[in-house]
Amino acid sequence: MKKYGPLALIGLILIAIAVFYDGFFILVEGRQAVITQFGAPVGEPVTEAGLHLKIPFIQKIALFEKKILIWDGDPNQIPTNDKTYIYLDVTARWRISDALKFLQAVNDEKRAQSLLSDIIDGTVRDYVSKNNLIEIIRSSDWSPETMSKSISGDALGVKPKLGRDELTRLIREAASQETVQYGIELIDVMIKRVNYIESVRQKVYARMISERKRIAAKKRSLGEGEKANILGKVQRTLQEITSSANKDAMTIRGKADAAASTIYANAYSLDPEFYSFQKTLESYSKIVGKNSTMILSSDSELYKYIQSVSGK
Repeated sequence: MKKYGPLALIGLILIAIAVFYDGFFILVEGRQAVITQFGAPVGEPVTEAGLHLKIPFIQKIALFEKKILIWDGDPNQIPTNDKTYIYLDVTARWRISDALKFLQAVNDEKRAQSLLSDIIDGTVRDYVSKNNLIEIIRSSDWSPETMSKSISGDALGVKPKLGRDELTRLIREAASQETVQYGIELIDVMIKRVNYIESVRQKVYARMISERKRIAAKKRSLGEGEKANILGKVQRTLQEITSSANKDAMTIRGKADAAASTIYANAYSLDPEFYSFQKTLESYSKIVGKNSTMILSSDSELYKYIQSVSGK
């Protein structure tokens, strides 16, 4: 007995430590726990962070997230009420609101994601198929001035009855009625992306190209008209300026000619003989060149002044 005394004591100490260690658990922030005994839940879920007690070895801890989680579904091809096929990519935020109910109905988050896919995808399909495309692609606060036309040419410049924000709210409310039984609170549902299927997308692109070409042709036509108007104004202004300048030039030239004639007349009246002589000399400079030969008769006016100058 004495031989095994220390070993038995050490064993008891180790067992006591194991019992003490397994009799407590620490719950960190952002997590919640459900205590189970032989697989069955015991008591209410533990949601407060800190040190908590449990029966060692008999009771186990099932831990779950308390923070908000993300569900991201796969894009689905869904027909709208106006027979337009679209790809819809939806996401949602959720959290475990009742850990006990979640453990009993779902057990783990992976299965919860799969369950949410069934619930949300089905609800989205129901609401999208009951509403027109305009309700999905436009918010309820869009103004008619910002709205264009659909691919079929129908005017969409009207305010949506619901709009995307209201439609997603209705989807969340409808899906929440099903998720609550699993201990899941659906916080919101959001449409990440809306796209047309390939055949419809080609029609959309063709219509967009046609619309842009029509707008470009209209802008170009307006530009050509404005260009012609500006050039017409420039030409008219140029003609007015040129005409006015010519008129002023002719007026100035007329006044100058009149003044010159008056000067010439006054000069002639002072000494007619000298004036005649001066004009004759000017004529000589214009008529006679360096290599010119001039033959004059004796009764020529030009010869008369040459003769008087020579003294003969």
